[in-house]
Amino acid sequence: MERHHCLLGFLLLAARLPLDEAKRFHEVLGEERSASLRGHNQLNGWSSDENDWDEELYPVWKPGDPRWKNSWKGGHVHAVLTSDSPALVGSDITFVVSLVFLRCQMEAASGSTVYEENCRNDTGLSPDPYVYNWTAWTEDGDWGNGTNHTHNVFPDGRPFPHPRGWKRWNFVYVFHTLGQYFQKLGRCSAGVSINTANVTLGPQLMEVTVYRRHRRAFVPIASVKDVYVVTDQIPVFVTMSQKNDRNSSDETFLRDLPITFDVWIHDPTHFLNESTIKYKWNFGDNTGLFVYSNHISNHTYVLNGTFSLNLTVQAAVPGPCPSPFPRPPEASPPLGPAGGHGPELSETVAESCQITRYGYFTATLTIVDGILDVNIIRMTDVPLPVPQPETSVVDFVVTCQGSTPTEVCTVISDATCRTTQNSICDPVAVDSACLLTVRRAFNGSGTYCLNLTLGDATSLALTSTLVSVSGKSPAAPLRMANGVLISVGCLVIFVLVVTLVMYRKYREYKPIESIHGEGGTGLGALVTHAKAALSRRSLEKGPLLQNQPGKV
Repeated sequence: MERHHCLLGFLLLAARLPLDEAKRFHEVLGEERSASLRGHNQLNGWSSDENDWDEELYPVWKPGDPRWKNSWKGGHVHAVLTSDSPALVGSDITFVVSLVFLRCQMEAASGSTVYEENCRNDTGLSPDPYVYNWTAWTEDGDWGNGTNHTHNVFPDGRPFPHPRGWKRWNFVYVFHTLGQYFQKLGRCSAGVSINTANVTLGPQLMEVTVYRRHRRAFVPIASVKDVYVVTDQIPVFVTMSQKNDRNSSDETFLRDLPITFDVWIHDPTHFLNESTIKYKWNFGDNTGLFVYSNHISNHTYVLNGTFSLNLTVQAAVPGPCPSPFPRPPEASPPLGPAGGHGPELSETVAESCQITRYGYFTATLTIVDGILDVNIIRMTDVPLPVPQPETSVVDFVVTCQGSTPTEVCTVISDATCRTTQNSICDPVAVDSACLLTVRRAFNGSGTYCLNLTLGDATSLALTSTLVSVSGKSPAAPLRMANGVLISVGCLVIFVLVVTLVMYRKYREYKPIESIHGEGGTGLGALVTHAKAALSRRSLEKGPLLQNQPGKV
């Protein structure tokens, strides 16, 4: 009888040995055991990491194990894990893990890993087009065409799903967080989403282990971790921009120009789409509290100084109705602690079964003087002292408002203002009147786009104009002047010849004294009148020049 008891005990012990020797998911996927399932509600579709892990089918290698060196042909594959964290509690958060293959390796449409054509890695061109020809494995007997093979299962023994094209998915991804795991069959990348309604607030850790198919077993090729955050405050960020502001990232802006504030709420799963959102602004300049329903607002600071900007975003999120509070006994007086107020339930749960969530943003803004406006008031062609073919020079008279600029930059482009042909920047010294002449040269005739910018330490003011340059070269005015002189000379000679002929023809009819008399009409008098006319023309002055500003 004792022998039977011993045999029964041995059988029970033998049956228990596999359970004792079996690894658990938390032993494989985490060096330290994460929070147990008892501390978190069940994630939809996830399993407890207390389940057994099939180490024979999915071997477990510790970091530093030499087998990692041969886990992938050509070297070691890396995995990159990303998420759309932070996540507002109650919303979904999505994780995506992607494999980074070695140089010249890529995944083909068939699911096999191949070498890129004409790509050289450290070993040169590979004669074999395949890194791993999983298509061939699918067709041979080792992999099997059926779906009930013992190697077509996950680490916990569950069979693979069989959607269309599942045989091209040759990687197994095991996600692990909050004491739970999720298994997924995929290609070179895979993603998973979880709802954070029951996730503990704060930072959490997600771990992913990746296996590749190897005949009738699987080989670990990569492991990666990433921290994600679950919060009860709306993730808020504000972008600030202003016309003429030189650097919007330094939180220094210009007085008397509106600043545009654009609120960006991090809500990748559109959890707040059905919520009523209000934006409450306090710009810190004693102008009061502003409440908007639009995420974009403008504000102008009229004084220099430092101001504290505060934004509160309020969202009424549809949520489950709270359980009714038990009524206190009639003899008991109503509660509200002395010296304070009870919990303001209206701030968290409204009568319409909505949960109010808040987001906050603060910044310190510095307001300074800057260049507010710039204008080109006049353009003038400049004659060149030395002829330069196909070159025209133009003076631009510029005025500005605000602070005094210290530099001027011009960009000359084609008529569409897209293709830059020339860019020049010069330091300038301008008086308080801010009047400046900028001289620029243009090559060839046509229409040009000129962008002119005045700048100082904190601001940049821009103006643009179209400039039409004629086809005349700088030598054209000189040729024109020479033509005029030749024409005048010919006219004078013609008049002299005609006068001489008339003099000879009518000389016998004119008294001699008329030639030398006062107010005579002879050749001498004609020449005298011509000289006087030319003398008067040479003594004429040009129009008076206006006061000219400094030139650049």
